Amino acid sequence: MKPKIGIITLGVRDFAKSLAFYRDGLGFPTHNFKDGEDIVFFKLEGSWLALYPRDKLAEDATVPDDGTGFSGITLAHNEPSPEAVDRAYAEAIEAGARAVKQPQKVFWGGYSGYFADPDGYLWEVAYNPFTDLT
Repeated sequence: MKPKIGIITLGVRDFAKSLAFYRDGLGFPTHNFKDGEDIVFFKLEGSWLALYPRDKLAEDATVPDDGTGFSGITLAHNEPSPEAVDRAYAEAIEAGARAVKQPQKVFWGGYSGYFADPDGYLWEVAYNPFTDLT
């Protein structure tokens, strides 16, 4: 098996709100999406992101949709500088994200902050001075 993540699918509670957040707020480009569909794919650089109703995703995976606690998933977006982290973080907040951790110097030597999307999925926006992940 190739060591690669092809698609990350987020089970969302309010499809329209999440679609607007990612497409209109963050500017992620959709791929072959038509209004009225209940799944959307965003073609990103090097991977794909999909949104699908949470109850249907849970049903597909045959797991309960109880929504309790931390989902155990964080997503990361890397920027080339601390200033770029601040800009990306502000853009997300302006798009409707909930601030979780303001960007700051972190223990591992980089600079990062966290925000939550409309369904509470945590995104880290980070600058890594040791490895270019942009």
